Amino acid sequence: MTAALEIVSLIKTFAVKSAFGRQTGTVRAVDDVSFKVAPGEVYGLAGESGSGKSTIARMVMGLTAPDAGDIRIDGRSILGQADRAQVQMVWQNPGASLNPRRTVGQSIRVPLVAHGKPLGRVAELLDMVQLPRGFADRYPHELSGGQKQRVAIARALAVEPRLLVLDEPTSALDVSVQAKVIALLEELGATLGLTYLFISHDLSLMRNFAQRVGILYRGRVVETGPTAQVFETPQHDYTRLLLASVPVISAEEEAMRPKIPLINGELPTAEDLMALRDKERNQA
Repeated sequence: MTAALEIVSLIKTFAVKSAFGRQTGTVRAVDDVSFKVAPGEVYGLAGESGSGKSTIARMVMGLTAPDAGDIRIDGRSILGQADRAQVQMVWQNPGASLNPRRTVGQSIRVPLVAHGKPLGRVAELLDMVQLPRGFADRYPHELSGGQKQRVAIARALAVEPRLLVLDEPTSALDVSVQAKVIALLEELGATLGLTYLFISHDLSLMRNFAQRVGILYRGRVVETGPTAQVFETPQHDYTRLLLASVPVISAEEEAMRPKIPLINGELPTAEDLMALRDKERNQA
């Protein structure tokens, strides 16, 4: 089966500059990353801030050019393509992603006009995201955070994409609203046959939403596999550290967390864990 999305040996390096604008070095934000997402699958990319998650998302969207590697949709490279209607993005902050001077209907019409789609689809798209059709005349400041994100999802669906990149789509929402937005995305995925690249630092959310997950650490995928497998039997020290940091609310959840040795009463860094593992191997 051809992958809906295939990332092949992707590399992206950024310049590091001093306060005076002089380049002092480089940092490899994405370091030889490869993975595949099957049609209809939710693939989660997890990792702390600065791990390379959002840089990968921007490269998939064509907003940032990779230094090397390839990005393929349905087996075909999309590098250099100006028209990427087959892949759309839902951003982290719905308030910032909507133009405050446009009504909801005007915001949804922008991609419809750009891609020659019928303007009458505005009402249909609002139905899809479970918003009243009268919201077409409202402005973003009149909406709640969850409603704004539903509008952003409707706008992303306007050009009938096959892949949605979800970059922390619920991090700006409270917990009860998060659950409703995720339920909506699950329903849309099943109804429309969508594939999701789900980027998040929220491992509890990822555990319940993604079918497979990749763990990013310093720009590299250090572990990948079915979500249940990665969460229940993590193989990499960084994955174990991430899972040990997830808040729990029951003894059952506590029993499932990896046991990490504390250093001076605190959780160690990933570097501490890997150094400890190397020391144990050398002593064996």
